[in-house]
Amino acid sequence: MSEPVSISTGIAGRYATAVFELAKEGKKLKALETDVDTLDAALAESADFRDLIASPLYSREQQANAVEAIAKKMKLSPVVANTLSLMAGKRRLFVLPQLVACLRGLIADENGEVTADVTAAKAMTKAQQDKLAKTLKEAVGKDVKIKMAVDESLIGGLIVKVGSKMIDTSIRSKLASLQNSMKEVG
Repeated sequence: MSEPVSISTGIAGRYATAVFELAKEGKKLKALETDVDTLDAALAESADFRDLIASPLYSREQQANAVEAIAKKMKLSPVVANTLSLMAGKRRLFVLPQLVACLRGLIADENGEVTADVTAAKAMTKAQQDKLAKTLKEAVGKDVKIKMAVDESLIGGLIVKVGSKMIDTSIRSKLASLQNSMKEVG
């Protein structure tokens, strides 16, 4: 892990722990989970939002005012809105993606869940996702929440990551393996 990434993760972890503990004390974990989903969607969909949190061109005041307006528009809980304002004031908004990931992990641990990152060659139906989650639950022993992604370059099959384990059944990896074994032969 590179030094800037580990520093960002450390900063995000401290903020995430504080926000999580405040939400837990106030019995607002469900609201926190909704806020995390909202922020994650905004980060994924809005290039302007990503630019706002990462760009050094915006002053502290501009970031703080923008984040305050965005939090109001997104109807974020006071704990999350205040944290974002504090982060803007301290020029720490650049760790927001790591904060969201840390909060997601803390919430999953609290709920006894684990998140599986699933990459498929084509979109899976809800029934297929439910069947995969059920199969993974049997293997892992915890409820599994699936985070889907589509990568057509896989040709077919799935790549499933649960914690530190990865299962790659994609046709792309099988072709690469076959190509490597053919190179070894001749």
